Amino acid sequence: MAAMAGVSCSSSSSLSTLRKSFTSNSPIFPSFHSLLPQIPKPLSLKTVNPNFKPFLPRRFSSAVSATVDSAEVRQSLKTRLKNGETLYGIFLLGFSPTHAEIAGLAGYDFAVVDMEHGHGGISDALPCLHALAATQTPAILRIPESSATWAKKALDLGPQGIMFPMIDGPKSARKAVSYCRFPPNGVRGSAHTVVRASSYGIDEGYLSNYEDDLLIMCQVECVDGVKKIDEIAAVEGVDCIQMGPLDLSASLGYLWDPGNKKVKEMMNTAEKGALKKKPHDGGAYLSGFAMPHDSPENLKSRGYHMVSGAVDIVLFRNAAVEDVKKFKMSLAKGFEDDDDQKDHKDGEEKYWSE
Repeated sequence: MAAMAGVSCSSSSSLSTLRKSFTSNSPIFPSFHSLLPQIPKPLSLKTVNPNFKPFLPRRFSSAVSATVDSAEVRQSLKTRLKNGETLYGIFLLGFSPTHAEIAGLAGYDFAVVDMEHGHGGISDALPCLHALAATQTPAILRIPESSATWAKKALDLGPQGIMFPMIDGPKSARKAVSYCRFPPNGVRGSAHTVVRASSYGIDEGYLSNYEDDLLIMCQVECVDGVKKIDEIAAVEGVDCIQMGPLDLSASLGYLWDPGNKKVKEMMNTAEKGALKKKPHDGGAYLSGFAMPHDSPENLKSRGYHMVSGAVDIVLFRNAAVEDVKKFKMSLAKGFEDDDDQKDHKDGEEKYWSE
């Protein structure tokens, strides 16, 4: 028993010594706390970059928004529209994150990542949203068709806006709105605890205000839609009417002539119907594409609230074509100059030979 007591006493003493060693500051036994990774104090975004002005949804937790001066927080698209601003944007069909980032840095108010006519889908759109977020540029996703499945996938990525194509009446508009809302107000499937839209579940206030932050856009691009455009604009939840001039011209039989007088008349009818009521009186905002015959300035003068004046592919195409054309013309000019010099030389030789 004495031996056991001695062992117990020895073990107790050794344990006591070990405990002291973890709290010691000696070189041999450094403090236990010094072995832990040192976590620096969190820096506010303003401290890291004084010019940084992020968009933080109103639903975002106060713990995060408290790190940013409220005056420095960038306003959402819906807030800026309510304040009477005219917003200027770009369509991205190439699904290049680099082009998306350049568009954001250039200063566009919004960028539409186009999954209807662009080659990409959800997986291709995500890197573009990352790039736009890095420049604090609001992203709008245009989906290929007005369906619950496409809307669910798009909304889970967390864009500020979603655009539904081929809306031809109030019934299809109400369906589009229902795709954006969780039951019982809609049919949107829920995975809000893990998707990007809720900051992967970190945003505790997502469910409370997601409807307030999302801009729902319905695209009117056929004759039937124009006839009911005022009814579409009046549907609860529809924030904006997006005009589709090319498809509208096609529905009138003028696919190759979107600047036709009859197309212009139909566009004028549509615009008047969409602007019949102010947004705060049950109407909707109006958004449109600039065309070669219809400049962004013209759209603004007719009351458009959102204007898209460029497409990434078109910008690159025009620059590339012009670049090649310029070089080819310089070559042709060089040949002409060579011929002129040769004629001059031949003339001199002929003169001296005489």
